[in-house]
Amino acid sequence: MKKLIKKLIKKLIKKSIQTNAGIFILDKFIEQSMQIIKEVKYNACLLKFTTPNAINRFRASSFATKEPETLEWIDSFPNGSVVWDVGANVGIFSCYAAKHKKCSVFAFEPSVFNLELLARNISINNLQDMVVVVPLALTDKLDINSFNLSSTDWGGALSTFKEDYGHDGKKMPCVFRYRTIGIGMQNAVDFFKIPIPEYIKIDVDGIEHLILKGGVNILRFVRSILIEVNDDFKEQDTNVRKILTSSGFILNEKRHSDIVKNNRLSCNTYNQIWHRV
Repeated sequence: MKKLIKKLIKKLIKKSIQTNAGIFILDKFIEQSMQIIKEVKYNACLLKFTTPNAINRFRASSFATKEPETLEWIDSFPNGSVVWDVGANVGIFSCYAAKHKKCSVFAFEPSVFNLELLARNISINNLQDMVVVVPLALTDKLDINSFNLSSTDWGGALSTFKEDYGHDGKKMPCVFRYRTIGIGMQNAVDFFKIPIPEYIKIDVDGIEHLILKGGVNILRFVRSILIEVNDDFKEQDTNVRKILTSSGFILNEKRHSDIVKNNRLSCNTYNQIWHRV
């Protein structure tokens, strides 16, 4: 019954937007949806996030509970630190690090569907001078290749550059793709003069180990790294441990929240937090 109702609603919407009145209403609806703002207060830090759809409402409402380990990690930064947020999505953590700890943040995000919300969230929090948007994929080396997405929703995740696998190492369904430029960590510093980071967060749903591979000379300057790794993806897990250990890091903790644990698709995915010895 639910499926039938949804099908009928979609049919009615599709039919209505074929008229001038329907197009006008749709334009206004999209315009107004981008004006919906949700405020989040955490650690006496007030943030605002654009919430035009269910995904972004969830990101805002679960700010304190989905990845508490990431927030605690950011809380440990000295004020004014240089941070790379790799796979920034719509900037939830970029904005928190910039506003709460006065960090200089470089937000790497190649998804055209997330970039607008990332820029909007930076703007409505008045963080334009503290967060730099880097609209490029970070990978192991300079490359022109396909960016593959499993969703075209604003704020969607599960996308990857160049590879066809996702966060668990299995083939990822691709519903949208385009060719773009990927760079390695070393390229980011050498070509674009991006400051060497003191802290790096990497959450890119599968190619975390490749990103580390392209930054071995950068890693020796980094104090701490938070990286998302799936226990079922043995190649990823092995290479992350090998690269970070040889770069002088030790694994401090490995955590995920109940929200992640209870999600069938992400239950074996953890945030690993590594500190320099």
